[in-house]
Amino acid sequence: MNIERPETYRASDDGANRATAQGPTPSCVAFLLLSLIFSLVSIGCESSAESRSEAPESSASDVESPSGHDEPEGHVDVSEEAGDHDAEHHAHKITVTEVTRRDVIETRRFVCRIRSCRHIEVRALEGGYLEEICVREGEEVKQGELLFRILPTLYQARLNAEIAEAERLRIELTNAQSLLEKKVLSEQAVALKQAELAKAQAQVELAKAELGFAQVVAPFDGIVDRQMTQLGSLIEEGDVLTTLSDNSVMWVYFNVPEAQYLEYMAELKRQSDDEGELTIELKLANGELFPQPGEIGAIEADFDNRTGNIAFRADFPNPDRLLRNGQTGTILMHEPMRDVIVIPQRATFEVLAKQYVYVVDEQGVVRQRDITVRSEQDDIYVIEEGLEEGERIVLEGIRQVRDGDRIAFEFVEPETVFEQLKFHAE
Repeated sequence: MNIERPETYRASDDGANRATAQGPTPSCVAFLLLSLIFSLVSIGCESSAESRSEAPESSASDVESPSGHDEPEGHVDVSEEAGDHDAEHHAHKITVTEVTRRDVIETRRFVCRIRSCRHIEVRALEGGYLEEICVREGEEVKQGELLFRILPTLYQARLNAEIAEAERLRIELTNAQSLLEKKVLSEQAVALKQAELAKAQAQVELAKAELGFAQVVAPFDGIVDRQMTQLGSLIEEGDVLTTLSDNSVMWVYFNVPEAQYLEYMAELKRQSDDEGELTIELKLANGELFPQPGEIGAIEADFDNRTGNIAFRADFPNPDRLLRNGQTGTILMHEPMRDVIVIPQRATFEVLAKQYVYVVDEQGVVRQRDITVRSEQDDIYVIEEGLEEGERIVLEGIRQVRDGDRIAFEFVEPETVFEQLKFHAE
């Protein structure tokens, strides 16, 4: 009995040692996890309770602010301070002017083609060798001046032969008349000789005309263009030798849309009421204005169905021969407009292809407003609708304001604004 107890004791010690060496049992692990979860839940509940207890205090302080109780010293109204700051920030940048009515001249521009009032091809009336060229390219010639000579020797010889034949028949007729007096020939024979002489004289006139065809002369005063054939060339009847241009008056053609055509016709009726006269100028390719004014010379009968335009022709005197056939330019059609609303272009801005302005009300608040532009001139817009006379609009500092801003501004009289625009235009 005494011997077995120590063995049992040792056995139990060994089992305990083995259990310790193998780590905590599953029951211990489960206990630890449950404890940890319980702790986390307790912490969350406490923080939630604290939040609920602080919320009424915060809302109470918010409610007390507008109730009229005395606020702590040093309190600042943020919204009022921001508004004052915006006004001070814009005060030295914003200028405002007033919408006015004025008499202006609307200028419409049309691309044009310049043509001579007479521009022809000079052609050979007879075939043969080009024997002589009497003018140079680009030379001014007078009506009737000789330009080309086409082998005149042949035509001169034919003329001489026809003259000789006519002379022979005239002599025969004289002899026949003397024989008729002696009653050697009958009256019918003499009449036949007279008919033969008349035919010969007609052949002489024809030979003279053919000789004239061999000499090409200028049908009117003008400028000779490029020579199409060279000296000694064999030409045929109808071949082009050169072109001749009469540049004393130039015809300028341009296309006008249907709506502007109707406005032009209405303006012609208004001119009878002494409201002003429509004037036409020509801007050249280098940007300079042609010194002579023009006038509408003709309007075509039909509209072009493809483009909806109709062709106008303006006539310009060309005393210095500055304009030449084939030039291009721009027609400026100036139409007077009476008592219309105008504003500077720099007072507008564009959003999605629409024009806007900032209108300033009596409280200094800017409001964005869209406008309809009737006409665009140098530095100004003629307004169709969207603005009324006397309204104030932002002129300078558009990028510094937004719709609804209250601004401090400097007012500029409209007369001053338009004088500056006129100065820049000059």
